[in-house]
Amino acid sequence: MKLNNKRTVTVGLAFMSICAFWQVYDGIVPLILKNTFGVSDTAAGVVMAMDNVLALFMLPLFGTLSDKTRTRWGRRMPFIVIGTLLASAAMLLIPLGDHFNNLPLFIIGLGLVLVAMATYRSPAVALMPDVTPKPLRSKANAIINLMGAVGGIIMLLAIKLMVPKTDHPDYIPLFVLTIAIMVLCVAYLFFKINEPKTVALMEEESRAMGVEEEIVSEADGAASEKMPKDVFRSLCFILASVFLWFMGYNAVTTAFSKYAAFRWGMQGGDYALVLMIAQAAAIVTYIPVGIIASKIGRKRTILIGVAMLGVAFGAGAIFTSFSGLIFLFFSLAGMGWAFINVNSYPMVVEMSRGADVGKYTGYYYTFSMTAQIITPILSGAVMQFLGYEYLFPYGALFVLASFVTMLFVHHGDSRPEAKKGIEALDVDD
Repeated sequence: MKLNNKRTVTVGLAFMSICAFWQVYDGIVPLILKNTFGVSDTAAGVVMAMDNVLALFMLPLFGTLSDKTRTRWGRRMPFIVIGTLLASAAMLLIPLGDHFNNLPLFIIGLGLVLVAMATYRSPAVALMPDVTPKPLRSKANAIINLMGAVGGIIMLLAIKLMVPKTDHPDYIPLFVLTIAIMVLCVAYLFFKINEPKTVALMEEESRAMGVEEEIVSEADGAASEKMPKDVFRSLCFILASVFLWFMGYNAVTTAFSKYAAFRWGMQGGDYALVLMIAQAAAIVTYIPVGIIASKIGRKRTILIGVAMLGVAFGAGAIFTSFSGLIFLFFSLAGMGWAFINVNSYPMVVEMSRGADVGKYTGYYYTFSMTAQIITPILSGAVMQFLGYEYLFPYGALFVLASFVTMLFVHHGDSRPEAKKGIEALDVDD
């Protein structure tokens, strides 16, 4: 059975729109907080953690709600479409609050957007396993993450070109572009993918691959069978690993725009070029890493990625001013993150049943978001009270800790027989 690449790319547009937004949010909001409203690093970390506080409760809730939803448009699509429209409507308040130096308007816009985004992230991510047979999910997740990286790199390029090197840039055009990209991506998805028909097609494909027990329509709601203890142990350790590598990775990405300005002297949108290199490295890695995972397994592939990311962050601490070598290490970081991301989510949902995909997606994001609640505040305090030079060692410490916890994960791996050459892009039963 071959993966339907065209269908997977279309489904990935939802994740692409989400990543486009978060790229702008993570890069621009910290600059607005510091430069427009004079917020300290620790307090800014609290603000940057608020989306994850909301997500901690809302992602599992809306993942489970979408599991139980039955409409003519499917289980996930209503959440994706309505959530995108609500987020787009509120998003413009953020740059308007900055433009008019109006903190209440900025906070209101921020709050509305974050609530709207949290309503549909789990359903958007759960759509991929809904329409993809289990043995093909690592391959499909590689494409989904590729789409997310494309969304991120588009917005990084936009930041580089649209943010001038002034003390108070006008961010309104950048946010308008973000809204346009999000709406266009989700509109195309909605009109091209009939979710109920696509799920039914996945069921046929699953039967052909001999995995009938995973068919979504056979269960109406959450599965009632108790998870075996050894599988539960593996689930706990992989969720702990997710928590730890997000503690390290998100600390660096959230603070990077400020770090690049105040540690390396980069101005305007110049910092985006470094992140673009990392995203580009991830993009060229996503498809090959799916092939690698099919040969050596998801766990080993993740361990390689964790080691790469830890080395990259450790090396980042060496530089006290900007150097061309930074591009090399951020390329390594992008590749390492691709190794991790392609395989971690499929390992979690591999332990679920078809009717529980949304719930397990919620578990995955509960742990990743919990880390993203804690780490902006903790890393912000570290930078404020110890110094900016401690950001990269902080990130490396947590990333390498996740290597240890991953060693205790013994379930959720899938090793389909890999082909060679061009045929390796698809997986047969």
